[in-house]
Amino acid sequence: MRPAKPGRNDTQNLAWPARVFIPVTVTLEQALEKRTAAAAPELVDRLENNAVRCYSCGHRCKVLNGLKGICKVRYNEGGVLRVPRGYVAALQVDPIEKKPFFHAYPGALALSFGMLGCDYHCGYCQNWVTSQALRDPIAGAPPMDVEPADIIRLAKKHGAQVITSTYNEPLITSEWAVEIFREAKKEGLVCSYVSNGNGTERVLDYLEPYIDLYKVDLKGFSDRHYRDLGGTLQPVLETIRALKQRKIWVEIVTLVIPGFNDSDEELTGIAEFLADVDRDIPWHVTAYHQDYKMTENANTKAGTLIRAYEIGRRAGLRYIYPGNIPGGFGDLEGTHCPSCNALVIGRTGFRVTSYRLVDGRCPDCATGIPGVWHGGASVGRSGVARAIRLE
Repeated sequence: MRPAKPGRNDTQNLAWPARVFIPVTVTLEQALEKRTAAAAPELVDRLENNAVRCYSCGHRCKVLNGLKGICKVRYNEGGVLRVPRGYVAALQVDPIEKKPFFHAYPGALALSFGMLGCDYHCGYCQNWVTSQALRDPIAGAPPMDVEPADIIRLAKKHGAQVITSTYNEPLITSEWAVEIFREAKKEGLVCSYVSNGNGTERVLDYLEPYIDLYKVDLKGFSDRHYRDLGGTLQPVLETIRALKQRKIWVEIVTLVIPGFNDSDEELTGIAEFLADVDRDIPWHVTAYHQDYKMTENANTKAGTLIRAYEIGRRAGLRYIYPGNIPGGFGDLEGTHCPSCNALVIGRTGFRVTSYRLVDGRCPDCATGIPGVWHGGASVGRSGVARAIRLE
């Protein structure tokens, strides 16, 4: 997914009803504190002296009374962990390929919603308007009051088969996502996360009954680089393994950044780890474009992603997708049969151009292609995302 950027991003272009704007006398923190609920019991332990331990993300913050966790949106009020609820700060209909999911419901539309906040502080974040709203005074999108039924109604109105929690880090707002997903499941909708993967066993247990698809940003294979972003590598690796063990469909994205994570050593580490977990995990290697606070690194060239593609192939991965440079890779954006190399799903950017699978199998050699296909695809559907509004 090509995330948000001021002037042309998902959050800035939304046409919010006038009633949702925050009065200038109210700070964003104050506005968000009014839009909270108690944390799910599964995600919190009560400690002595009214402290709590939060398990929504890999930081496992011990939060003292009156203070906030690293994410800045989960806070302790009198020994009760308060968490975000009842609003969105971004709302849009996207093609599912933009998430990106390439092996699930090709051509489907996804109603994407996001809140505010993140447990990382990536200097190159392209969703920084939402993710860094509590850290950066120039970031922030106004919260728009909404209930789960409103989200479901909008999904059905716009023909979305999938509902996705994205734009901020969904793990830190998991209670709200689950509240929406419970209602979505009743309507036969598919539920998904687009996440940094900094999870815990407890939050994955909490999500497992409701979540179908999970995209993890594996940002590198160096703990030093992860610490620069505000996290550590190991929880992300554990999350990927745990998701596969839970039989949740997983796809991985690595934004390849020159001078940061584009060395052969680091890309090989990622590819070999994924191949060890499951050779059929789709790995999206996508192009970085200068954004937010990281403007010194060069934009990623197509040749760098071809190199990453070749590294993935040598590691044994069967499905590797260079992206973010539409048309720059021939037919490598499409899905090929690992046995006979036939193109079974054609793509250009986020548009599905052809779909040849028959019952999830290659039509030429009958090899099964792992994924969540459920019959057919919306071939030729526009790959352009569109903002929507509550009415």
